[in-house]
Amino acid sequence: MFICDLGTDKIMIYEFNQADGSVKPAMSPFVKIKPGAGPRHLVFHPAGRFSYLINEFDSTVNVFSYNASEGSLKELQTISSLPENFIGKNTGAEIGIAPSGRFLYASNRGHDSIAVFTVDQESGRLSSLEHTASGGKNPRFFGIDPSGRWLLSANQSSDNITVFKIDAKTGKLKSAGKSIEIGSPVCITFIP
Repeated sequence: MFICDLGTDKIMIYEFNQADGSVKPAMSPFVKIKPGAGPRHLVFHPAGRFSYLINEFDSTVNVFSYNASEGSLKELQTISSLPENFIGKNTGAEIGIAPSGRFLYASNRGHDSIAVFTVDQESGRLSSLEHTASGGKNPRFFGIDPSGRWLLSANQSSDNITVFKIDAKTGKLKSAGKSIEIGSPVCITFIP
């Protein structure tokens, strides 16, 4: 079990006992993140070899190798979720990976965009591909449907959810021309 602790800049790691439901600290009980980064959400690659963390305060994504037998994470890369020329206030919010494991997405509140990255399948490392306007203000959360064809962005401050089609070959996002009006959306969940 992995818990992002924004206040201590750590990912806390616990071993889960399926038989009785108990938890105890793992052999390596935490991973320290850069001071002030603000770890927010963590997602695992479908193949289970890598994990990705979005940091709220410095708008970065950390890439980790994952050792399942030890429950440990080792940092491989840190990359910005923002375009190089962006000037202004921003906080990182959500992170998600395509079911194919080929593309990673991260939302930016302030830049009001979804950052798109390609994932190197051997090393797990990311390369920035594009930044797509979220279609609203403050994309606090987004969800990728189980088929990997659609991304829905919950834009909290503009009271709408925007729908994007995911290009399966390139990972790029294209507006589907649909927006759902709803008060302060903060979470999207798909039920298979």
